[in-house]
Amino acid sequence: MEEERLGLFIDYENLAIGAREDLGIAFDFKPIADALAERGRVVVRRAYADWTMFEVDRRMLTENHIELIEIPQRKGFVRKNAADIKMAVDAVELAFERGYVTSFVVCTGDSDFTPLVHKLRELNKRVIGVGLKASTSALLPPACDEFLFYENLDGVEVPIERGGKASPQPTPQKSADLGELSALITQTLAGLQRSSSDPVRSSTLKRALLRKDPTFTESDFGFRAFGEILRHLEDQRVLELADETAIGDPVVSFPKSGRGEEPAFALLHDVVTSLQKDGEQIPMSGLKNQMRKRDPSFSERRYGYNSFLQFVKAAKARGLIDYSWDDASGGYLIAPG
Repeated sequence: MEEERLGLFIDYENLAIGAREDLGIAFDFKPIADALAERGRVVVRRAYADWTMFEVDRRMLTENHIELIEIPQRKGFVRKNAADIKMAVDAVELAFERGYVTSFVVCTGDSDFTPLVHKLRELNKRVIGVGLKASTSALLPPACDEFLFYENLDGVEVPIERGGKASPQPTPQKSADLGELSALITQTLAGLQRSSSDPVRSSTLKRALLRKDPTFTESDFGFRAFGEILRHLEDQRVLELADETAIGDPVVSFPKSGRGEEPAFALLHDVVTSLQKDGEQIPMSGLKNQMRKRDPSFSERRYGYNSFLQFVKAAKARGLIDYSWDDASGGYLIAPG
């Protein structure tokens, strides 16, 4: 596999001030360097700031072979806009002049860089964002191919307390629920299988997950690597792995015996049977809520179904229920199979 070549652009004021004010720590470039080393070879490293404000940091960055781009404070000129414009122009220029640079790393949480990210992706460049949770705009992560939160990187130690006061609360994280994770992975796997007849490998599945949520990371769920998640789900009989020819990149599929949805199908049949009166069919609307009253954890997404109707159709295929369209109510009516 060809090695990724990365161009790194750092909005230094955004990260340094954010680390100090939001996390109570001095910014350290090494955690970013380590994360990027796992993703490819960094061939361009540039940081933009008025360096008279960051005299102490200059040595640390120079030791990491980062080119310091000076954005001096001029009378009647806004320094922030000057840094943003210079960084954006340099990134686009590099994209045109250095075709061998395959990925761009934009270190900032500023939403002003969202158009730059869009333009780089239009130029067929992969974009990785890096920022702090508290100071990253909600617009920026979804625009990137992958987004890394600085405080989640290995080597970043955030103090629980500083100066006798509790550290500021970061932006609320998405719920690290294994049930939701299982639902997300099975739904994505099912979609990949529907859209292509080729086997789905773990690397393909991971890329699809990042396209859905660029901030996805295994550590939010307590795993060190994506392979650990897949092996955990294999132990739970949610999916199956087969190494075949690509070592370290197994084929991911659903168990031949099913996705473990039999108890959910049984629950559907029981609920329909209990609601039915005098042999009449019951409307499908509201049926999902009735199932959740029995089992609050029920979700068709957990078994790879995109909708409740798709789940119902699968139950019908197994002979557990029957349904028909009712023109009068404008919905489906369901009865036990």
